[in-house]
Amino acid sequence: MTVLKRIKENLFLAIVVLAYIIMFVMNPAMGTESIKNSGYYIKEMLMIMPVIFVLTALLDTWVPKEKIMRYLGKDAGAKGVFLSFVVGSISAGPIYAAFPMCVMLHRKGASIRNLVIILSSWAVIKVPMLLNEAKFLGPKFMAVRWVLTVFAILIFSWISAKIIQDEDLPGEVLAQPGLHINRDACMGCSLCAKSYPALFEMIGKKAAIKANEPQSLDVEKLQSAMDACPVHAIQYSQE
Repeated sequence: MTVLKRIKENLFLAIVVLAYIIMFVMNPAMGTESIKNSGYYIKEMLMIMPVIFVLTALLDTWVPKEKIMRYLGKDAGAKGVFLSFVVGSISAGPIYAAFPMCVMLHRKGASIRNLVIILSSWAVIKVPMLLNEAKFLGPKFMAVRWVLTVFAILIFSWISAKIIQDEDLPGEVLAQPGLHINRDACMGCSLCAKSYPALFEMIGKKAAIKANEPQSLDVEKLQSAMDACPVHAIQYSQE
């Protein structure tokens, strides 16, 4: 039962492993090449993501929520759309580096539409990408593709904002009296468990709260664990 439980908790990983096994059986050369490619991307992520987490934490600390809401919130209008395009276009790194930052921006009041614009711009109209595109495919091709892509992003971001609500995203559970972890938002970094092992533990690669008495909480350690969480999945309030 323990094995089945672990497989259920890590279903996606189990499916990936099964896919690799099938590839090795059917085509060993393809399986070997897939392992090499996966190793390359894992190495890339290990080099990039710590830097992204640090930058996201710094932005979270330095940029007030009011400014995010003013420039990227639902009421930002055309100004917010333009700024979202700028943020996504000038950013560096692979698209997965944008996800922690977007979690932080949404938590501080950025709208769904502007998040979609940032992610889409980051993926397909970054400035370094456009420069290479103009070099190899020509400026005319680049310009036409850029204009059409911007229009497509505007349309799809508007549709996304109509379909997806703020409460549909992880990390949007309102704080309640007591201590809570949003396990949907938790990315399994285990920093909270390392900061406050007497209170937090890892279960199924997700943070969980150990049985505790409210009066026994070490507020300083708890605050340190909350600050360490890259996606701010830990919530604590007192009444």
